[in-house]
Amino acid sequence: MRRAYNSVLKLPQLSVCSQCGAPALPHRVCPACGFYKGRQVITVEAAG
Repeated sequence: MRRAYNSVLKLPQLSVCSQCGAPALPHRVCPACGFYKGRQVITVEAAG
C-alpha cells in the first residue's frame, strides 16, 4: 500500500519555445535553440 501513490506521479509539463517551437520546460533555457525570454542565452551547436 505504501507504493500506491507512485501511480499518481505525473511527468513534468512542457511548454512551446517562442523562438523555435520546440518543447521545453517552462522557465528554463530552450535546449534546441538556446533562447530564454526572447534573448540568446547559450550558443547551441548544430548536430551532424
